[in-house]
Amino acid sequence: MNTHHKTNEDLRAELAQVEAAKADPARFAVLYEKYYKPVFVFVYRRAGDDAAADDIVANTFLKALLALPRYEYRGVPFSAFLFRIAMNEVNLYFRKTKRERHVSLQQTDLGAMITETGETDSDERRRLLMRALEWLKPEDMQLIELRFFEKRSFAEVGHICGMNETNAKVRTYRILDKLKKQLIRSGGW
Repeated sequence: MNTHHKTNEDLRAELAQVEAAKADPARFAVLYEKYYKPVFVFVYRRAGDDAAADDIVANTFLKALLALPRYEYRGVPFSAFLFRIAMNEVNLYFRKTKRERHVSLQQTDLGAMITETGETDSDERRRLLMRALEWLKPEDMQLIELRFFEKRSFAEVGHICGMNETNAKVRTYRILDKLKKQLIRSGGW
C-alpha cells in the first residue's frame, strides 16, 4: 500500500493518468482503482465504522472527480489531493454526526514517535504516550497521524493540511516537543 514516497518517474506517469482523466472523465477509473483501498483504510482508521467509511470514501471520489478540471500538480503525489479531500470529508462527517473521532494506532507507530523525540523506546513509554495523545487538539492529532501513522512525507502532510512543507515539519516537531514536556511534567518520562 505504499502509495507515497514515489520517484519522479512515478510522479510523471501518475500525472499523465491525471491529465488523461481530465480530458476524459471515464479514465478517472484508473485513479479510483489505484487509490480506493488506501483512501478507504485512511478513512476507516479515523471513522472506525465500515458504513461511514464507505459513504465518506464515495463522497471523496465524487468530489475529486468534480474538482479534477481544477487540479494542479504541486510536486506531491495525486494521493495527497485525494487524502486532503478525504480528511475534509472525515471532519465534515464528525461535525454533522457529533460523534467522537476514532484513532487507530499501532505499537510500532508509537515507537517511531518516541524515537523521534530522542528518547529510548519502551512499553511503559508507549503506554504513557498513548495517554498523552488524548491531550492533543484535533488539528495537532491530524499532523501526528499523517506523519507517524500514515507515514506521509512532510510535503504530503503539508499539502493535505493546507500548509507548506516547512510549516508541517515545524508544527509536527513542536507537537512532539509539547508531548515530551507534558510527559516529563507528569513524571512519566
